[in-house]
Amino acid sequence: MAKEEKENLEKVVDQEATNDQNTSQSETADAENEAVEDDTGAEEESTSELEAVKLTLTEKENQIARLSAEIQNMRRRHENERQDMAKYRSQSLAQEILPTIDNLERALAIEVEGEANQNFKKGVEMVHQSLLKALEAEGIEEINPLGEVFDPNFHQSVSSVPKTADQEDEEVVEVYQKGYLLKDRVLRPAMVIIAQ
Repeated sequence: MAKEEKENLEKVVDQEATNDQNTSQSETADAENEAVEDDTGAEEESTSELEAVKLTLTEKENQIARLSAEIQNMRRRHENERQDMAKYRSQSLAQEILPTIDNLERALAIEVEGEANQNFKKGVEMVHQSLLKALEAEGIEEINPLGEVFDPNFHQSVSSVPKTADQEDEEVVEVYQKGYLLKDRVLRPAMVIIAQ
C-alpha cells in the first residue's frame, strides 16, 4: 500500500508540476502577448509623437523662413531709404534757398544807371551765379520750359493766352517762375503761361 500511495503521491506531484508548468507557460504567453500589445501601442504612440514633432519642426522652419524674408526686406528697405536720404539730402535746404534766388533774379532784371549801381548789380549777379553753382554741385537743375509743350509733371499753369499760328497747343509761352529738379525729383514746378 505504501507503494501505491507513493505512486499516487508522485502522480499528484507530477500533475501539480504539469499544472504549474502550464500555468507558468500560460502566464509567460500572456506576458508576451501584453508585451507585444505594449510594443504595438508604444510604436503607435511613438509614431504619433514623431509625426507631431515633424509637424512642429515644419511649422518652425516655415516661421524661420518668413522671418528671414521679412528681415531681408527690412534691410533692403532701410538701404533704399538710406540711399534716398543721401541722394536728396539737400532738398530742404534748396527749397529754402529757391525764394532767395528768385529775389536775386528779380533784382537783376531791374535796369540801373550809374557806375555805382552797375557795380552793385554786378555783385548781386556774382552772388546769384555762386548760388546756382552750389545748387548745381548738389544735383539741382533749373526747369526753364519756354517753348516746350506743357507737362503737368514739371509745370504748373497759372494762366493761358490765345495761341498764335506759329505756336503749338499748350505750348509754354512765358515762364512766370522757374522750376527746379533735384536729381529726378521735382523740388518746385515751373509756373508758366501756356497758349491755348
